[in-house]
Amino acid sequence: MHVAVVGGGVSGAVAAYRLRAALGDGATITIFEATDLLGGKLRAAEVGGVRYDVGAEAFLARRPEGVALAAELGLELVHPTGAKSTVRAGGRLTRLPGGTLMGIPGSPDAVADVLSPGARARVAAEPDLPPLTLNDDIALGALLRERFGDELVDRLVDPLLGGVYAGGADGLGLRATVPALAAALDRGATSLTAAAAGLIPDKPSSAPVFGTLPGGLGTLVERLVELAKPDVRTGAPVTGLQRREEGWRLGVGAEVVDVDAVLLAVPAPAARRLLDGVVPAASAALGEIDLASMAVVAMALPPGTELPDASGVLIGARERRASGQPFAAKAFTFSSRKWSHLDAGPVLVRGSVGRFREPGALHRDDDELVRLVRADLAELTGITVEPVDVAVQRWGGGLPQYGPGHLDLVDRAERAVADVPGLALAGAALHGVGVPACIATATAAAARVTSHLVP
Repeated sequence: MHVAVVGGGVSGAVAAYRLRAALGDGATITIFEATDLLGGKLRAAEVGGVRYDVGAEAFLARRPEGVALAAELGLELVHPTGAKSTVRAGGRLTRLPGGTLMGIPGSPDAVADVLSPGARARVAAEPDLPPLTLNDDIALGALLRERFGDELVDRLVDPLLGGVYAGGADGLGLRATVPALAAALDRGATSLTAAAAGLIPDKPSSAPVFGTLPGGLGTLVERLVELAKPDVRTGAPVTGLQRREEGWRLGVGAEVVDVDAVLLAVPAPAARRLLDGVVPAASAALGEIDLASMAVVAMALPPGTELPDASGVLIGARERRASGQPFAAKAFTFSSRKWSHLDAGPVLVRGSVGRFREPGALHRDDDELVRLVRADLAELTGITVEPVDVAVQRWGGGLPQYGPGHLDLVDRAERAVADVPGLALAGAALHGVGVPACIATATAAAARVTSHLVP
């Protein structure tokens, strides 16, 4: 048997690992990766002599897939320190409030510190508005602005969503981005406040929210590939896909490769191109998924540089410097505060840049991008010291946008592919952008391929 895994990010690596476990050593598994490196958005760079994540830096530990896979692979998992997150709201820094669901409050008191008196009154009045009835999926931002006003969205919800999707609430769908809230409304909650309150525990859980690997998240992919033992072909973009009477034919540049099954673990635009003419309905559905670009500016500051007593700061799109200019960054992570394994040696800070349809500073070259991010850091923290090392990692089209109707698009694509033997989909465009969700889609896709090859 020969299985082609197209895409060498975490989804492709998990798929190859699961396929090897199911099919045994006799199967040939080939990973085709268009770039020169495996890992996708899990990537580390040497910054100040330290291996430092310049893509995803953590995963949600309250979903089981990431924690379980790390244990299965024998990888050490570490969790954040007790440092708290902050947000720049209304021109000042404040502690990121608890008592919310992705910024949606379970009570007006939960968000009192980040809102003006008028906005607090809007939040307090939301339960008395006409009861909500939710039919089709809608834009999260439009719903929140109608019920709570603009300020809650701009100061709190957008910064939180920007860290996950590199997009704001106005372009994201309720059902895909906050499914628990949509389910509460479907069950009969008559206000957003009531729906959120029913989902927020009375006592915060002591279980860690996030986890990572001390050597960087890229070690997850390295370990998966080590155990899967696939044939790895980097710098090998798959440009064509055809069904054969038995199996599939891939075009890899000028080369033709025949295989028994194909697992696509690539971004939506690449999957759309490959499925066009093969599974047109899936191609059309995936073609409607937008992507956002972003960049990470990783800085190693001199040892002893004093960071704020926080894990980082989120910055709303409408926040401004004292000069009136917008911030280039949408967030900073004070990694040496957030992670105990990074608290020795140079002081590590990440600045994240880029929002969907608001590229802003992404148009600048690397030197100018670093200058702007350093100016933001100075304004927010007073830190003006020259970094001892800097790395810039750009992620063009790196994050899929879960717009209104996203679940329907994915359902259409998956139902169309389900009718085609020996073909499966995985990746961040489907059921979640985080590492655990990618693990879940890759595991399901590998099982689908295995059931075709070994009935």
